Amino acid sequence: MAAAGWRFDLGATVLKEGGTRFRVWAPNSQSVNLLVLSGKGAGTIPMLQEEKGYYSVTVPGVCDGDRYLYQLDGGKSFPDPVSRYQPDGVHDPSQVVDPEFFEWSDQGWCGIPLEQYRIYEIHVGTFTKEGTFEAAIDFLDYLVDLGITAVELMPVSQCPGRRNWGYDGVYHFAPQVNYGGPDGMKRLVNACHRKGLAVLLDVVYNHFGPEGNYLAQFGPYFTDKYRTPWGKAMNLDEAYSDSVLEYFLLNAGYWINEFRVDGLRLDAVDWIFDQTPKPLLQRLSEEVQLHRERLGRKLYLFAENDTNDVRLINAPERGGFGLDAQWDDNFHHALRTLLTGETTGYYEDFGQFGQMVKAYQEAFVYTGQYSSYRKRRHGGPATGYPTSQFVVFSQNHDQVGNRKCGDRLSTNQPMGKLLLAASAVILSPYLPLIFMGEEYGETAPFNYFIDHSDPELVESVFKGKHEEHASGICEDEIPNPAAEKTFLESKLDLTRPREGEQALILEFYRKLFALRTEFPALQVFQREQMEVNGIQQQRVITILRRAGGNSVLCLFSFNNQQQEVVLPLPRGSWKKVLDSSAQRWRGPGEAAPARLDAPGELEATIAINPFSAVVYTATLTGGENGAS
Repeated sequence: MAAAGWRFDLGATVLKEGGTRFRVWAPNSQSVNLLVLSGKGAGTIPMLQEEKGYYSVTVPGVCDGDRYLYQLDGGKSFPDPVSRYQPDGVHDPSQVVDPEFFEWSDQGWCGIPLEQYRIYEIHVGTFTKEGTFEAAIDFLDYLVDLGITAVELMPVSQCPGRRNWGYDGVYHFAPQVNYGGPDGMKRLVNACHRKGLAVLLDVVYNHFGPEGNYLAQFGPYFTDKYRTPWGKAMNLDEAYSDSVLEYFLLNAGYWINEFRVDGLRLDAVDWIFDQTPKPLLQRLSEEVQLHRERLGRKLYLFAENDTNDVRLINAPERGGFGLDAQWDDNFHHALRTLLTGETTGYYEDFGQFGQMVKAYQEAFVYTGQYSSYRKRRHGGPATGYPTSQFVVFSQNHDQVGNRKCGDRLSTNQPMGKLLLAASAVILSPYLPLIFMGEEYGETAPFNYFIDHSDPELVESVFKGKHEEHASGICEDEIPNPAAEKTFLESKLDLTRPREGEQALILEFYRKLFALRTEFPALQVFQREQMEVNGIQQQRVITILRRAGGNSVLCLFSFNNQQQEVVLPLPRGSWKKVLDSSAQRWRGPGEAAPARLDAPGELEATIAINPFSAVVYTATLTGGENGAS
């Protein structure tokens, strides 16, 4: 049931008193007919013209399950741009959906605080053998046991064919039919909430996919004023743009109210062009705040972009858009280049130890310096912001799937470096995100795949993928995005028992999340409660975080040889709680001492093995705890 006080008044709305109201924005047309293709209300019904290019009509007898199209100016007919369900794909009739039919059982769920987000990103089609929302439910206990608190779904808007990353969506209100459609998605969200898991949905507001995209037939949704890498940009600041803006605001409210998602991840917001005084991103922030207050739920907006621009998370009174958090690609690039030595493509700007230190100290590495890759100055400072406003990762769908062969870190890096990468992310002061399968060292690729029906479009995508890949070495042929084999290679099999190194990697991830839960110091996000230092000669980063009487010291070594570091320790008895180089984790054996006793200020000498992480914790006394 949609939350009271929120009105969905586009597309097909089943009325409580009977019948269905249809409403569509079609300013390009002089007349619009509704074609009801099934059920008691079947027939051709002229729609009434409203102001600003809208048309509407209420038809008795039309109900859940009936199919329909819109006929423009007595000519061609098209699916509903605001269709809730496309049961036969992007080119065929839309289906009326009555959201009242779904019975929720997540009563009492109001979300989790932003600081508690530990995100697990999944692609519904490859997360399970079946590739459905329903099948994913069977693995929610697995995610809870791992230590995950939030599931992030890659885009689910209806795309052409049966396999796609989701960024080619053309019906942004219609969950993909072969994933399970609207009811399947609601069952997944409902099950997540019952397990205590928040749900984030990746949404694409910067473009629409090419196939099945009939929006231009209805109205000026697009503009030639700007261009994105994926096609025409959305019309958000020219004539008729008010209705395009309302489309996206309605979409955000739709997912929050009808599907009860807890947040939206906004794809590539740097390609959303809006020069109006109050642009789309700010309006989205305000819209979500209204839903937050009305529903009494914790709702968040996460921005993906690589411009290093804190205006995204700045409050409007500080000249920003008021979003809640943003992805930090710089952290990933700094980490990956230190682990792998790659310096191709956008990694050209990275590879220095000091950049990893800065990523921990400030979030962004490029804060106005010249970028060799971009051939210009890049980014701005991010100091002064809580670290909970940044999402970090060592892998995600882009950083794996956009590589030439979709190869994961686990296919070419030794176990020690995989454990270091996991530690660097999960024990960071930021919000950690891991990509499905990463937690046990999955070696299957995550390829880029499509299922377009137009051969010319398929060829264009294939050619573009050959030209654009900026990272990765691929000795074989780059996988054909349109081949079913490319898609099937990307599927996980979570039913398989983990053995050997994979079992240990999985245990290590569980240990890291358990530490983040156990120690209050790993749950602080204010810069004044942490100290980050980089020891350049030894290539070791130390992070000291404090919360009340608890302190945690993390050491990350990016050196290929054992090193000794000398650092001051506050008063207390320090106990080692993790050493990724221990024999338990198939490392060379622990070099760092098990305990460090500091009756007063102590200059401690700690040996640390190559490419490893060590964690100490202490209960401090007196004024040494740094509590605030």
